[in-house]
Amino acid sequence: MTTNNQGVSTRELALMILLEIERGEKSHIVLRQVLEKYQYLSKQDRAFLTRLAEGTTERRIELDYIINQFSKVKTEKMKPVIRNILRCAVYQIKYMDQVPDSAACNEAVNLAIRKGFKNLRGFVNGVLRNIARNIDKIAYPENTEEFLSVKYSMPQWIIRMWMRDYGEGKTKEILEGFYKERATTIRINGNATTKEELIRELTGEGIQIKEHPLLASALLISGYDYLAAIPAFREGKFQVQDAASIMVAEQAGIKEGDYILDVCAAPGGKALHAAQILNGTGMVEARDLTEMKVELIRENISRMGFENIRAVQQDATCFDTNSEEKADVLIADLPCSGLGVLAKKTDLKYKMNPEMETEVAALQREILDTVCRYVKPEGTLMYSTCTVSRTENEENAGWFAEKHPEFDLEWEKQIFPSDITDGFYIAKFIRRGR
Repeated sequence: MTTNNQGVSTRELALMILLEIERGEKSHIVLRQVLEKYQYLSKQDRAFLTRLAEGTTERRIELDYIINQFSKVKTEKMKPVIRNILRCAVYQIKYMDQVPDSAACNEAVNLAIRKGFKNLRGFVNGVLRNIARNIDKIAYPENTEEFLSVKYSMPQWIIRMWMRDYGEGKTKEILEGFYKERATTIRINGNATTKEELIRELTGEGIQIKEHPLLASALLISGYDYLAAIPAFREGKFQVQDAASIMVAEQAGIKEGDYILDVCAAPGGKALHAAQILNGTGMVEARDLTEMKVELIRENISRMGFENIRAVQQDATCFDTNSEEKADVLIADLPCSGLGVLAKKTDLKYKMNPEMETEVAALQREILDTVCRYVKPEGTLMYSTCTVSRTENEENAGWFAEKHPEFDLEWEKQIFPSDITDGFYIAKFIRRGR
């Protein structure tokens, strides 16, 4: 077990992250905060910690299913520390071939003792060694819905929804898409560098680069340690942004001199992309609900160095009379269930439920109903979400087109999660001229 100079092991840090997630903190934020706090961890330790924390969270349903077959005390009845120690160890046994089973078991026992559960070391040891001996003999449910739920650690209500909307074959493809190994997608800031220059610079830093198969303006990078440590990132030569998200501004038909309004902009990727396309002309107003989110947009504006973009705090559900019919392009990337980005936000699937999805779909309609009035005649409204849900996507687009006949649905696309893109939906509406 690797222990850093403060005496905290990578497995102990992973446990700390998992406990924070169980308390309701967001997985990607907790992991980022820990990596920032322990920046002196080696690249190997950071990779191990990231995989263990993300993987254990991502596979939680399956891990609990396995543990419950070998433990008289079911996971929901266990103390949180013990439950997460077991989950971590079972993840290593099943999914981390480079970790010997004996090491996973021994380190789990040591961690239990270190956390004050010396009396449970025999229980932890017995359960894990039994699982390690039988890991290849686990019997999974025969019912298709239950099998997919356990195998891919996806709540059954989501499986049920996708099977209803897309069929069994497409549902399996979606589920497999989340588990594909993926590089980081970056969008090149063509105002600060060229693709060739950026490739040379990043390659010189030892970063692996591939051309993105869908977009000329994007690259796939991997093998880097820490994003903020890359000079080209700090200098605003690229923005981390998923390919599907990049498509929003690319499909919007933005022209130099346009006024762009992004009503739910944080952290600012689409708004910054729009500012780049404007090439120093026009103006982008990037809005969001809270000062914290607006500050996040401002940080990215500062790093990227654009002057034709401003960040403003504004509630998208409240009509702004000063913006009526002002926008050439309105970007409405609205709050959603997030079921397209589960590969990055691994805990989101456990927090969402059918009632919350219904509420968020209603919120999307409320916002669309409000912000559509900001679009000029012959202007464009780009509606997008980072989810895979007919309720929030095609049905809401259909509802909007029916309620607002002054808008024509010109184009829509549901993008499913894969190794090169998140799950995402985009609908392009054009407002008719008078």
